[in-house]
Amino acid sequence: MTDGTVTRRAAVVALGTLASRLLGALRDVVIAARFQSSATDLFFIAFTIPNALRVLLGEGAASAAFVPVFSEVREKRGAEASARFLQNILGALLVVLAVVTALGILLAEPLVMLYTDRLDEDRLLQTVDLTRVTFPYIFFMGLAALGAGALHAHGRFWAPSFAPTLLNFSLIGAAFWLEPFAKSWGLPAVGALAIGAIVGGLLQVVALAPSLRSVLLLRVPRFDVRDLYVQKSFALLIPLLAGLGVHQLNVLLSRRFASSLAAGSVSYLYYGQRLVELPQGMFAMAISMAALPTLSRLRSRGSDEAVRAVFMESLSMVLFVSIPASFALFTLAEPTVDVLLRRGEFGTHAALETAKSLKVMSLGVWATASARTIVPLFHAYNDTRSPVVAAFVNLVVFVAAALLLMEHQGHVGIAVALTLASGAQLLAYIFLLGRRNGSIPLRPLGAKVGRMVLASVAMTTLVLGLQEAFERLLHWSANSVLSWTACVSVGMIGYLFFAGLLRCEELNTLRRIFGRYRT
Repeated sequence: MTDGTVTRRAAVVALGTLASRLLGALRDVVIAARFQSSATDLFFIAFTIPNALRVLLGEGAASAAFVPVFSEVREKRGAEASARFLQNILGALLVVLAVVTALGILLAEPLVMLYTDRLDEDRLLQTVDLTRVTFPYIFFMGLAALGAGALHAHGRFWAPSFAPTLLNFSLIGAAFWLEPFAKSWGLPAVGALAIGAIVGGLLQVVALAPSLRSVLLLRVPRFDVRDLYVQKSFALLIPLLAGLGVHQLNVLLSRRFASSLAAGSVSYLYYGQRLVELPQGMFAMAISMAALPTLSRLRSRGSDEAVRAVFMESLSMVLFVSIPASFALFTLAEPTVDVLLRRGEFGTHAALETAKSLKVMSLGVWATASARTIVPLFHAYNDTRSPVVAAFVNLVVFVAAALLLMEHQGHVGIAVALTLASGAQLLAYIFLLGRRNGSIPLRPLGAKVGRMVLASVAMTTLVLGLQEAFERLLHWSANSVLSWTACVSVGMIGYLFFAGLLRCEELNTLRRIFGRYRT
C-alpha cells in the first residue's frame, strides 16, 4: 500500500476535482459577470447555511463516521453485511436530513440573522427567501455524500470524483436561463442560483446510482437503529459534529464580520477562498478522500506501521503540490483575478479587493492542505475528538485576529485572520498526532520540504522574469490573458524541472503513477 496506491487513487480524485474546480472557476466567472457583488453577497450568505450543514451531515459524516465503520464491517463480516449496514445507515440519515431540511426552511430568518450584520430590511428578507429555496440542497447532498463514501470504500473513485461537476453545470445554466423563473417565484434575479443549487444536488444523487448498483449497494433504505454498527457510526458522529460545528462557527463569524463591512466584502472573500481552494481541492482533498479507506482498512488489520507509511507518503505528496501553489497564487494574485473574474458587473475595484484577499489567503494554502491530510489519520483510529480540539484552536485564533485587524484592514484583515488560524490549527494537529501516534519524523520531512521550497523559489524567479520579459519585449501586461497563461504554464513546467534537479522523491512517485496509467 506504500507504492503509490493512495496517490494513484488520489490522481483519479484529483482529476475529477480539477474538472469540478475549473468548472467552478467558470461558474464564478459567470456569476460575477451576471450579478452585482451586492446581489451575490445575499446568495453566498444564503448558500453558506445549507452548505455548512452539507459539511456536517454529508461529507463530514461520510468521511469520519461512515467510511471507517463501513470498511471495518467489510473487512470483518463481508460484503453482504456491509451492504445491510449501508441500508440501515441510509434509513437513519434520510430521517435526519428530512428533519434538518424542514427546520431550516422554517427557521430561515433567525439562521440568516446569525450570519449577517447591518443588512437593511429588504435585503434581509431577500436573503431569507433565498435561504428557504436553497435549503433542500442539504437533503440531496447528504445522500450523495453517503453514496460517494460507500463507493470510496469499494475502491470506486471515478463516479464520486466527477459527480460534483454537475452542481457547477447546474449553476452556470441557472445563471443564464432561470432568472425569469426565479422572478416568477417572487425572488430577486440572483434567486436563479438558489434553484440551480437544488437541481445540482439532485443530479449528483442520480449520477451515483449506476455505480452503486454495479457494486450491489443500491438497495431500499431500512430504519434499524438497533444495528450496532449504526450506533457506532452515530457515536463517532457526535464529537465530529462538535468539531465541524466549531469550524462552521468560524465560517459564520467570517460571513458576519464581512457583512458588517463595505458592500461587496462577502463576495471579495468568497472569490478569494474559491481560488485558493483550487489547489487544495485538486490534490489535498483528493489525497484525504483516497487515503481514508486505505488507512481504515489497514488500521482494522492492526497494521500500524503500514498506516504510518501511507500517511507519510500522502503528506509529502500534498506538500509537493501545495507549497508551489502557495508561491504561485501569491505571485500571480492580481493577474489571476483579472483574467478569471474581471468582466461584466465585476469591475476593476472588485478585482483589486479580491486580489488582496487572495494574496493573503494564498500564504496558508500549504497549511490548510496539510491539516486536511492529517485528519483522516485520526478518523482511521476512530478518533473524532482530537479534531474538535484543533478546530477550537482555529476558532480562537481567527476571532482574536479578525477583531484586532478588520477595523483598519477591512476584509483583508479577515483574510489574514483565516490564514493565521489555519497555521495554528495545523500546529495543534501535529501536537495531538504526536500524543496519539508518535511524532511526525520532522527531520526527513523537513529535508523534503526544503527541496520543495527551493524549487518553488526558483519557479517564482522564473515567472517574475518571464513577466518582465513579456512586458518589455512584447508589451504584454502582466494582467493580460496571454501573459498569465504563459506564466502559469511555464511555472508548472519549471517547478517540475527544478524538483527534478533537486531530486524530490515525490516526482518519482508521479512518474510511477503515470507510467502505470500509460501501460
